[in-house]
Amino acid sequence: MNKLFNLKQNNTNIRTELLAGTTTFLTMVYIIIVNPVILHSAGVPFDQVFMATVISAVVGTLYMAFFANYPIAIAPGMGMNAYFASVVATQGLSYQVIFGTVFIAGIAFILLSLTTLRETLIEAIPASLKFGITSGIGLFIAFLGLKMSGIVIPNEANMVGFGDLHAPVTLLTLAGLFITLVLMTWNVKGALFLGMIITGVIGFFTGQLQFDGFVSAPPTPVFFDLDIAGVFSNGLYTVVFAFLLVTIFDTTGTLIGVSEQAGFVKNGKLPRAKSALMADAAATTVGSMFGTSPSTAYVESTSGVAAGGRTGLTSIVVAVLFGLSIFFTPIIEAISNLSAITAPVLIIVGCFMMEGLARIDWKSFDEAFPAFAIILTMPLTSSIATGISIGFITYPLLKLVSGKGKDVHWILYLFGIIFVLQMIFFPAH
Repeated sequence: MNKLFNLKQNNTNIRTELLAGTTTFLTMVYIIIVNPVILHSAGVPFDQVFMATVISAVVGTLYMAFFANYPIAIAPGMGMNAYFASVVATQGLSYQVIFGTVFIAGIAFILLSLTTLRETLIEAIPASLKFGITSGIGLFIAFLGLKMSGIVIPNEANMVGFGDLHAPVTLLTLAGLFITLVLMTWNVKGALFLGMIITGVIGFFTGQLQFDGFVSAPPTPVFFDLDIAGVFSNGLYTVVFAFLLVTIFDTTGTLIGVSEQAGFVKNGKLPRAKSALMADAAATTVGSMFGTSPSTAYVESTSGVAAGGRTGLTSIVVAVLFGLSIFFTPIIEAISNLSAITAPVLIIVGCFMMEGLARIDWKSFDEAFPAFAIILTMPLTSSIATGISIGFITYPLLKLVSGKGKDVHWILYLFGIIFVLQMIFFPAH
């Protein structure tokens, strides 16, 4: 195990990796319930999406573990599932045709991952944007935790407002947050995971965590329920391109964010980047064949990194737990339905990810503003890809007008133009 994953070189051990993998799984397990709910609204059978979600998560995460040796989990992306549902609704087409667009985007994704384009992209992104992306993702997931728990709620006057502290879920979240913060301050090993366990126990005794059984037989997976011919007959090329573009930048952004936090990025380069980037391409393609929207690297992987995960062994644990989850759907559903268990972890991990802010040159406006724009737009638009788009548009523009245009890699100009066109002609919702 040590040789396979280089545990000693990464200053970790089997116990830490097991704990980290379990932590990551528990913070992202909601996807196997939420994803089927969203795609079911577009007419896809719930059980089909449930199995497809698990299969794509297992395939992508195992690929990440064995070929890239990173503690990064892959699963169908939030945001892209909503986009999938909106495309089915607005185009008036069957979900099988839209799965066809996901499949074609996945194949294109694999071909792109075989080239050096995505690696070049990671190396071309300047430090200020990388730290902006990491911090933006931190705010994004912390905001997600605040929303999930009811600490922050919709407000007509200001869009968001302070929640009801008398609500049971909000009270439990605050209790869980305080307990976890105390454990973190005391430097308790596995504080994030222990915090979730204690919160779950309190939730059980206060009647908020209820189990309708524990074990159930898994549903039968459905294979190749898609219509590729319909993609071409309906001319859905912009839909394919939108899936491709959003997935590339969601994953690239998350990969940079998690890798920066874990200290994997060396001299602006990410070792084994091609293998890491191939993981979500494989998961997207396989997932489309079983019936789910595109997959991406998960920002919740940062919770496992924060718990000490540094190698692919963390990812193996996540994949195994996803695989086992098909037999324990009542337990998974209960944990997923009580957001107070995972919300405190997301809020705390958001704090960890703000570290890079200190390394942005705030005195150079052409470096500072694009990073600021990313940090601002990611949580406010609930989209990692939108935040990256804004950064990629403003950075080359400000460098150009300040007379430093030659310092910018050509690929940033290319994607800056692509993002402007995408936002004008086919924005992803």
